Amino acid sequence: MESADGFELRFAVNYLAGFVLAALLRERLAESAPARIVNVASAGQMAIDFDDVMLERSYDGTRAYCQSKLAQVMHAFDLAEQLAGDGVTATALHPATYMPTKIVVGAGVRPVSTLREGLDATWRLVADPALAGVSGLYFNGTREARADPQAYDPEARRRLRELAERLAGT
Repeated sequence: MESADGFELRFAVNYLAGFVLAALLRERLAESAPARIVNVASAGQMAIDFDDVMLERSYDGTRAYCQSKLAQVMHAFDLAEQLAGDGVTATALHPATYMPTKIVVGAGVRPVSTLREGLDATWRLVADPALAGVSGLYFNGTREARADPQAYDPEARRRLRELAERLAGT
């Protein structure tokens, strides 16, 4: 599936859109500090194939989703480093598993978590005073967790960032 710009749709919606939004708001966030950026990602992550990011050679919807969600985590880690000292934090999380959203229910998947669990985990990163200053971390629900190993690779994050800058024209 492709976006109107010709990019793999999940990559465009889940990652590139947030990448561009953060770039556009960066100065305003720093002026408004303290501020928090929370990328709502997923525990479903797969390493990005930089030789076929748009999955043109072998498209698989699950892989597309998992790569886009890892890209969100990598972006949060990048932002945490870039914004260090500006009073802006960046984190990523998997809020909950198969919440009863329209997409999940419509796909015939049985919900595992409640909407409240996902909301609480997300809101915690957005507003909990105990997490003021916490940046560059990935959470599974309310617990700090480890993302896919590629998220911790500075070279992979640089390649992703440069790709996004080129694609988004930022």
